[in-house]
Amino acid sequence: MFTVENLRFTYPKNKEETIKGLSFSIDRGEIFGFLGPSGAGKSTTQKIMIKILSDYEGTIAFNGDDIAKLDDAFYEDIGVSFEMPIHFSKMTAQENIDFFLKLYKKKADTKTLMKRVGLWKDRDKMVGEYSKGMKIRLNFVRALLNEPKMLFLDEPTNGLDPTNAMILKDMIREFKAMGGTVFLTSHIMSDVDQLCDRVAFVLDGRIIEMDSPRNLKLKYGKRTMKLEYRDDGKTTIREFPMDGIGQNEAFLNLLQTKEIETIHSGETSLEDIFIKVTGVGLTDE
Repeated sequence: MFTVENLRFTYPKNKEETIKGLSFSIDRGEIFGFLGPSGAGKSTTQKIMIKILSDYEGTIAFNGDDIAKLDDAFYEDIGVSFEMPIHFSKMTAQENIDFFLKLYKKKADTKTLMKRVGLWKDRDKMVGEYSKGMKIRLNFVRALLNEPKMLFLDEPTNGLDPTNAMILKDMIREFKAMGGTVFLTSHIMSDVDQLCDRVAFVLDGRIIEMDSPRNLKLKYGKRTMKLEYRDDGKTTIREFPMDGIGQNEAFLNLLQTKEIETIHSGETSLEDIFIKVTGVGLTDE
């Protein structure tokens, strides 16, 4: 769906490049995570890919066509949900939706979308009276108004309660199941783990790691098994190497003779991988 080759970009007032030779591709029907600390170049890359920023070096192809040569019909095929919701606050949600619908030839069933995200009953309320979570959900509906082939989602569930976050994640999965492609940026690693087929970690304008979440967790995790079991009324923890675990007599003996409370593999989390490969804590940005 997208192919980015040797992308470089420098903001006019900066001496140093913000994007320093990025190359990656996004397959049709894939959810591709683009992760990194603040200032790594994620938003800049997205703005270039959706033709907000120009004057870049390198090539970007959408469905095989150079985006620099595409006209405004390009926007019929993409939907964008920015991190900061942008709406007309002195208009109702329905008026906002009706306004943006006029920009497109294809028009989604907005009543169904609004009901799905829980905003239909509040469609005649001024957006200025909406909570942050309601604005984020309205932002997501806007991204789907033109029935796009490609979605760009920047922190789509940030600020949502778990129930509404799950609704949006289900809708993203359904979009993919219908053949849609997603470019996702998020600092909520559990969302990334649940949604993404592949992820790229970006630092200082460069991709420093890229693979599926599963492969990354295998690469950076420990090949161990950790048991928590009751011994003389206390919880005891022991760790065993994964290799040869089926023949490890001590491990098998504990399984047979002790009250096992939990068993965990040494699989790491995407949060740990994020910190390890970028050197930045998720709460330090």
